[in-house]
Amino acid sequence: MSDHDEAGAVRPLALAWVGRHLAAGERVVATGALHGGITAEMRRLTIGTRDGDTRDLVLRTFVDPSFVALAEDLLHREAGALALLAGTGVPAPGPVAVDATAAHCEYPSLLMTHLPGRTVLDDRGLEARVPLLARQLVAIHALRPARRPREYRAWTTADAVVPPDGADAAAWAAATDVIREPPPPYEGRFLHRDFHPGNVLFDVPPSLAGPRITGVVDWVQTCWGPADLDVAHCSTNLAMLHGPAWGLRFAEAYEEAGGVPAATARERLYWRLLDALGFAGQVGWVARPWQEAGRTELTTRTVEGRLDAYVAALLDTLG
Repeated sequence: MSDHDEAGAVRPLALAWVGRHLAAGERVVATGALHGGITAEMRRLTIGTRDGDTRDLVLRTFVDPSFVALAEDLLHREAGALALLAGTGVPAPGPVAVDATAAHCEYPSLLMTHLPGRTVLDDRGLEARVPLLARQLVAIHALRPARRPREYRAWTTADAVVPPDGADAAAWAAATDVIREPPPPYEGRFLHRDFHPGNVLFDVPPSLAGPRITGVVDWVQTCWGPADLDVAHCSTNLAMLHGPAWGLRFAEAYEEAGGVPAATARERLYWRLLDALGFAGQVGWVARPWQEAGRTELTTRTVEGRLDAYVAALLDTLG
């Protein structure tokens, strides 16, 4: 076996475990790191088949001590979500094997099928991709699994919000007051819960043909809750990646695609601010994979400025 790079090397116990889940005559012939993950290592494994062809698998491994303790729940949740998604038309990986407690591997791991395509984080072509993202999210929310995943959990509270340095103090105080209110009533939906451009794969042909989505990955946060939470999360990410106007645009695109958000502007504002304020103090962590993907201009300071402007823009939607 040869490694594409040192970062792509698979640890010996994990490699042996993967081997036990391959077909007779198959073996791992190459590995490589997949960039963009925040909470886990992602490895692409090239499998040599008996007929001389190759196929690819993906290995997710939790090595960060702060996430290893959560890995059992996260990996079982993702494996369960991937099993539920099989045959639904949502382009998600298929689960192959899970070692959620590191009984066989060095660290908790999930082995799954590999999907074609790549993440696209550039500003260019965004106008064509946003409606595709919105339609894909509507399709996810339309799923009615036989077994519901767990109920959603908020990722921040009003008391935990610390505005970025230099942020508009009055706007953040007003936004914090909004999420201090009780959560609005909602009709539950199947949520990805971490739906954003970094977790969506595209095929972008060099010809005049437009882009198409080939996969949605990273289902560890799957849950049941208000559709607005998924809309809000993608909107906040788009605002930080491409500017506040794109965060507002995505919410419109979701409705245009047939999505049904909360009934009132105040209710929609609650969910969107709940997500946006949850990024306070996390911006550097979120921006790192964007920088590694080539968006080096997205410094922590730049992204914090966009988040600040987006929070103010959301408040302005109430008039």
